[in-house]
Amino acid sequence: MKGSKNMENENSKSMIVAVIAVLVLIGGGIGIYALTQDDDTTEVTTSEVAQQEPVAETEESAEVQPNVVEAAQATPQLSTLVNAVVAANLVETLSGDGPFTVFAPTNDAFAAAIEELDTTAEELLARDDLATILTYHVVAAEVFSTDLTDGQVITTVQGENLVVSIDESGVMLTDANDRSVMVITADIDVSNGVVHLIDNVLLPSL
Repeated sequence: MKGSKNMENENSKSMIVAVIAVLVLIGGGIGIYALTQDDDTTEVTTSEVAQQEPVAETEESAEVQPNVVEAAQATPQLSTLVNAVVAANLVETLSGDGPFTVFAPTNDAFAAAIEELDTTAEELLARDDLATILTYHVVAAEVFSTDLTDGQVITTVQGENLVVSIDESGVMLTDANDRSVMVITADIDVSNGVVHLIDNVLLPSL
């Protein structure tokens, strides 16, 4: 009898140990599953952030289009024109909303005009009518080359007209002194209008 009771006690202990082992295994499985789910969540969140970052970089890297003055300042062959605009106190005007069309004489164009007028760069920039000359190169509208027609008359901000001629050689402008000037680079798009480079200085009635 005594031996039988000992066996029963041993069996009871074995069952308890087995139950505990099963519970430990179940608990461990639940813990592992929970950890796995946490890792998956972390991966999804990281992926979402990675997808959003390029959008932010694209917005930050968007370039701002320059205005007439800024575009001229960034163009080495227009440095004389920039000096003239500063001397004539037209920087603020040409940096405004516009729209403007500017027929911009290059440095070589100013050199040709200086020789034609038998003057110097310093004397040209010191002229009392410098602002008058420069505003004769400006139209208070956005005029691309495709908007121009042969024989068209354009009124400038200065008040006098330019006459457009178009042939196989390109676009020419005739000023108030019957001088012809060639457009050598057209349609430079800027934030407040458009710029066309020309090979000589346009002269109003002087």
